[in-house]
Amino acid sequence: MAKVDIGKVGKNLLKSSDTGESKELQSLWQDQPVVLFFLRRFGCQVCRWIASEVSKLEPDLTASGVALVGIGPEELGLKEFKEGGFFKGSIYVDEQKKSYKDLGFKRYSALSLVPAALGKKVRDVAAKASAEGIQGNFSGDLLQSGGMLIVAKGGEKVLLHFIQDSPGDYVPLDDISKALGISAKVKAGQRPVHDPPSLSR
Repeated sequence: MAKVDIGKVGKNLLKSSDTGESKELQSLWQDQPVVLFFLRRFGCQVCRWIASEVSKLEPDLTASGVALVGIGPEELGLKEFKEGGFFKGSIYVDEQKKSYKDLGFKRYSALSLVPAALGKKVRDVAAKASAEGIQGNFSGDLLQSGGMLIVAKGGEKVLLHFIQDSPGDYVPLDDISKALGISAKVKAGQRPVHDPPSLSR
């Protein structure tokens, strides 16, 4: 886990998807702990499924005084994402992608993206998303990866810093609860298990 310079990251500006106002990232953890979910793209099918999965924690987070915030790297696809109701927290846009950079969220090259996007983790989550009727599109910046940052109230410490390796990587709900020291009542959606192809026809 790379070291996070919380002071530096906290100065980055985000734009509220509700009001269009810009505010510093650190304002989000000023008065309460916060779970910051950084999406790769608003149109990404896998991101949408992960967003809906993380949102299952929202009632427990709210009851424990923890904010849930989604951050995207561009406005493209935001309207459709909000209309789809994939995420239960507030949503911001980091148009400069500065937080993404400061937190070490990698950018794929055109060559490295294809194997990553076709990997088993991505296929598994995509199958899960399709089963739940969650679709996606390919508009926007396909090369950015995301992750998660959980910060204690007042920015006292980073409770969790997760960097996606594959676009299908995400933080299990139990790990989010544990990082915050809260107990959650939700059950994570199971990843689909693919049966090995039968040799007998």
